[in-house]
Amino acid sequence: MIQANVSLGALSMDLKRVALASYNHSDKMAGRFIAESLHKKKNIDLTVLRPHIRRLLTNLDEVLSQKDPVKLAEDALLYSTLLQNAALFNR
Repeated sequence: MIQANVSLGALSMDLKRVALASYNHSDKMAGRFIAESLHKKKNIDLTVLRPHIRRLLTNLDEVLSQKDPVKLAEDALLYSTLLQNAALFNR
């Protein structure tokens, strides 16, 4: 479980960077952090996570494929906060 929390924390930080880059219309940087986020998501073992966190991670591909940069920034920031809370408070 501790390794999953570390991975969720790292994914959360990448999503926060996606949000900042998307909001600032830096498409190249946002694309790079989207790729990093998807790569980190693949390394997380979903079987040790609670169902609501599993659901967030399964919806992440759809969220990160949005074309509207403002909507992408808002959703990435929301997911970042939710995953950060899961990493900090899941014991």
